[in-house]
Amino acid sequence: MRIAIFGGSFDPIHIAHVAIVETALKQLDIDKLIIVPTYLNPFKNSFYFEPKTRFELLKKVFHKFKKVEISDYEINQEKVCYSFDTVSYLKNLYQTSKIYFILGEDNLESLNKWYKIEDLKKITEFVVVTRKGFESNEAKKFKILDVNINISSSSLREQIDIKYIPSEIKNDILNLTKGKSF
Repeated sequence: MRIAIFGGSFDPIHIAHVAIVETALKQLDIDKLIIVPTYLNPFKNSFYFEPKTRFELLKKVFHKFKKVEISDYEINQEKVCYSFDTVSYLKNLYQTSKIYFILGEDNLESLNKWYKIEDLKKITEFVVVTRKGFESNEAKKFKILDVNINISSSSLREQIDIKYIPSEIKNDILNLTKGKSF
């Protein structure tokens, strides 16, 4: 089985995440794309939306995508998980012949700090998603998904702009953010 893994905080999920999944499904020769929301990103010390809330929002957004699965593996650990461990788990679970690991171009600058990064490179093929404002010469070393939507979950946490939220969850996000200060 050939899979692609797209991990992240998805805090909150936005239209660029959807565009990444759509592009990956068109351009990568895969049987399944597995979206893995983190419990807590190893480079962060908190989250905006609870992990189980983010998981449920992802399920709502991607429920019509036949080849997409939302994995609760990291959320169920209830602690920081490392990509190497998650990929190893999914590799064994699906008996994969090929694993693509999708990451944003903005993550390339910290890639050398990732846990067991050299081992991760041996068991996956990195696929870098382009992002305006984060052009990196490092990206040229990898397979590219050209998406280039300049929106980030970080900026949405500061000020929710509903136009960047997938239609399937707009009401959920509005209800979840009611009364929250940004």
